[in-house]
Amino acid sequence: MPPKVVHPILRKEGIEARAYQLEGVAEALEGSTLLVYPTAAGKTAVSAMVIAEVISNGGSAVMLAPTVGLVEQHKTTLSKWLVGDVVISTLTGSTPAPKRGVTWDKSDLIVATPQVFYNDVRGGRLDPSSVSILVIDEAHHSVGSHAMGKSCDVFIGGGGGKILAMTASPGYSRRQVEDLCQRLGIERIHLRSSTDTRLKRYLSDLDSIEIRVEVPEELRELARPLIVWQEGLIDVERRLGRYVHEGGITYPGLASAMDRAKGAITRGDKTAFASISRIALALTLNHLINHILSQGVGAAREFLRRKSNEGTENKKSTRDFLKDQRVTELRRSLDSLEEIHTKVGTVRRLVSERLRRSPESKIIIFATYRDTVSSVHRALEGIEGARALRFVGQSKRVDGGLTSSEQINTIREFKDGGGNILIATSVGEEGLDIPSADLVIFYEPVGSETRTIQRRGRTGRRRQGDVVMLIAEGTRDEGAATASIRREAAMMKSIHAARRALIGGPINFDLMSSFSVSDDGATQGVLRFVEDEREANKKQLSDVEDTPMEIKQGEAKETTRLEPSSYRPSWQSGLEDF
Repeated sequence: MPPKVVHPILRKEGIEARAYQLEGVAEALEGSTLLVYPTAAGKTAVSAMVIAEVISNGGSAVMLAPTVGLVEQHKTTLSKWLVGDVVISTLTGSTPAPKRGVTWDKSDLIVATPQVFYNDVRGGRLDPSSVSILVIDEAHHSVGSHAMGKSCDVFIGGGGGKILAMTASPGYSRRQVEDLCQRLGIERIHLRSSTDTRLKRYLSDLDSIEIRVEVPEELRELARPLIVWQEGLIDVERRLGRYVHEGGITYPGLASAMDRAKGAITRGDKTAFASISRIALALTLNHLINHILSQGVGAAREFLRRKSNEGTENKKSTRDFLKDQRVTELRRSLDSLEEIHTKVGTVRRLVSERLRRSPESKIIIFATYRDTVSSVHRALEGIEGARALRFVGQSKRVDGGLTSSEQINTIREFKDGGGNILIATSVGEEGLDIPSADLVIFYEPVGSETRTIQRRGRTGRRRQGDVVMLIAEGTRDEGAATASIRREAAMMKSIHAARRALIGGPINFDLMSSFSVSDDGATQGVLRFVEDEREANKKQLSDVEDTPMEIKQGEAKETTRLEPSSYRPSWQSGLEDF
């Protein structure tokens, strides 16, 4: 049995003692901390130990999670670890405001959605100065106008205590990481990567595979008139100086052009109103083209059906779009086609082979668009042993998202074996603790390093898992895959650079006097345990170079010149990188 953490209000058999986690706890007790661990490395365990110490000293804690599903998951996990008279409650938007005030007052720990926390602080139902520590799960959301960021603003502004911000991916640029730290009042960054020797042995191996598929020529023919249409619209915007990105037309380029057009309107340029209409149409075409080329017939058909439903709600631009001859012909063609995209066939083959080889397997398929989720869900019907579940976000649309309770029930059904395939949009990327998921399929790559890390983290949490990424050749998939790899590599350098700019300081284990480590009945202090782990995992260097070398008479000894990268830290850039 592995050694366990001992604390007055932690269940003795609950949390396995890991040196890197105990270091994280010590840092979080010292000051507001950004905790960056790979997915499944135990961020929640760190938060549980920090919360236990805060509550045992008479304080109170709040944990914020971005989705209702995560709120319920954290409550369940923390309830198993924390013992004694600790009162743990959850608050989401489904809880009436008058009842929330009572819950804040009577609880030692509340797990809530950020919008509820923000509203209750603003509404006077919660005094942030009464909260000793605010734990932020998936802290990378704490930017811009997101409720997570606004919650941190009112917490800090209201005299709240420390913040423990947890994420696997705080951002790829140094500016992003520094902005996050500044907004959250971060004083220390505790970073451990998957290559750390003390952490690596706790992580399961992941086999990542890229499968490139050809887009059927028939689908390229369907998309061609739309591409020509979109290029005509953007040519006008290029001449007006509003679309400035070089190369092919991309979503970031269109979004940037829209911002320029809106800026022109504020400056009184009336021609920008027409630009906004053209760019909005180009954005719609961009989505439709990507649906056809990267997603498939079913997803494109669902997209147009949804647009048709929007058109009945007095949206003139949508009605005009649907009446265009190019769109009406496309709809007729799609209605007469079966699913022919090679991605769908590849998914069916991967799922069928995995279930045939390992019937107890659980599989997660991630897709960007809700339309694709519906299309893939239908495509998996009839596969022997396949019990597929849809997992999408909430929606006011007729085609139906899932309510918060339906999301919770879906995850529970997947965990309990009622379903063995979860087909999810981005709402399923973060935090889902599904121990037995051993295959993740990316229906398409995403350009965000954050989303890639989160998706990949849904497998290999307890045992070896496989990650398969489908890339449609000659489409936006190729650029997204490259961008994700580049950004993920840049992220570690950015975090190290941001950490050096903070005051930080050595880890102070004196704050962990309430903790100890029990190993087969023997108990030792945290510092001793951590030092033993450090020593056991220290890299060993040979005292003697015993490589044989022969030098012939009359020959000069050749000096081997080391590459600069061999003697500088792995995260540090060199001149050759520029």
